[in-house]
Amino acid sequence: MSESSNRRDFLKTTAAATAVAASSASLYAAGGGDTVRVGLIGCGGRGRGAVKDILNAEDKINGANPKVEIVAVADVFKNKAEDAAKAFANEKSKDYGKFHKQIKISPDTTFSGLDAYQKLLAADVNLVILATPPGFRPTHLEAAVRAGKNIFCEKPVCVDATGARKCYGLVEESKKKNIAIVAGTQRRHQKGYIESIKKIRDGAIGEVRSARCSWNGQGIWFHDRAANASDVEYQLNNWYHFLWVCGDHIVEQHVHNLDVINWVMGGPPVKAVGMGGRATRKPGDPNVVGNIWDHFAVEYTYPNGVQMASYCRHIPGKEDVSETVVGAKGTFTTQGGGYKINGQPCGDDDISAYVQEHIDLLNSIRAGRPLNELKNVIDSTFTAILGRNASYACNELKWDAALASGEDTMPKDLTLSTKLDVSRAPVPGSWKLPPRA
Repeated sequence: MSESSNRRDFLKTTAAATAVAASSASLYAAGGGDTVRVGLIGCGGRGRGAVKDILNAEDKINGANPKVEIVAVADVFKNKAEDAAKAFANEKSKDYGKFHKQIKISPDTTFSGLDAYQKLLAADVNLVILATPPGFRPTHLEAAVRAGKNIFCEKPVCVDATGARKCYGLVEESKKKNIAIVAGTQRRHQKGYIESIKKIRDGAIGEVRSARCSWNGQGIWFHDRAANASDVEYQLNNWYHFLWVCGDHIVEQHVHNLDVINWVMGGPPVKAVGMGGRATRKPGDPNVVGNIWDHFAVEYTYPNGVQMASYCRHIPGKEDVSETVVGAKGTFTTQGGGYKINGQPCGDDDISAYVQEHIDLLNSIRAGRPLNELKNVIDSTFTAILGRNASYACNELKWDAALASGEDTMPKDLTLSTKLDVSRAPVPGSWKLPPRA
């Protein structure tokens, strides 16, 4: 099925689902019963944000008669799981207070440890939010699909080729089980992007000739090591800085912009060549300062020969988070804000895309036509991994060879007390693609 067909089906499903939700609560199909019982796996900022978003989404769908409850939380760290449960139930909270009656978490459904996700999946939930650091996503996705749960999963969905292959293997399985999977690539639910890309598809800029995208930002947080923290605890508290759990910032963050270009192009690229490095991050022991880069520049080639220039950085300077598509008859861009074709507005937004993606998820479940975005988000995640590895190698890297490689960054037999040494950040040109798996 073509990408344009997928988008038409998506819009039809959303419209039909909205009508169903408004007319008949008896059609709710979230694993049995009328109420969508949500469990959160990963209680950091993004996980808490996703809970707020799904509660706001349900408020827009069903108003004073909500049928979404938050019934369980899970995190590696006990204090984070308990703090999240308390925050959600706080009647005075500006984020959650109005929804406190929908919070049904108990001490028995507050889970911690590296196996907390398994405990939550065994509880009485029928939709799970996966918001842990991305290195764990393939394992958590596999467990949630096998458990038959509807899923909202944050991006990216993997950090290496082994994880990507595992995720690709779940696409057909999740479809056969009629599981809804909506990903945190929220631009695909953002009205302005949907309107703009429809115009591109309808020929507004002519045949696509080239593209550019970027996420050039300032930098990210870093937490000091707590007293008596193990290597794993320290690295998980600073997960963004360690390759095995983050995948580097091109994968964790720039995936959003790469996803937009893949959406326009109807699929992922076939090869990449790139460069980059670690210029301004803290120097020192990688076990302390981490081992990700702070800038990437990648040239991707798509099956039709169209090339796309990709840039991302965590270095102080002018910020630019945007996408540009150049066609034979014009140019589409989000650079400088808004959506423009040849300088003229071509789309606008009317609701937070973070809320809209949950509206679309809930409506699709209740209509009995669950959205499944898993393949698209894997494609865009592996587009980022391909660019990362091509940059590490300073060489051209083809999609098929990269995906078939034995690259596997997840530590084996991981426990919270594991002694975990990490390698230094890759030296440009020294990285080699691991042999085939």
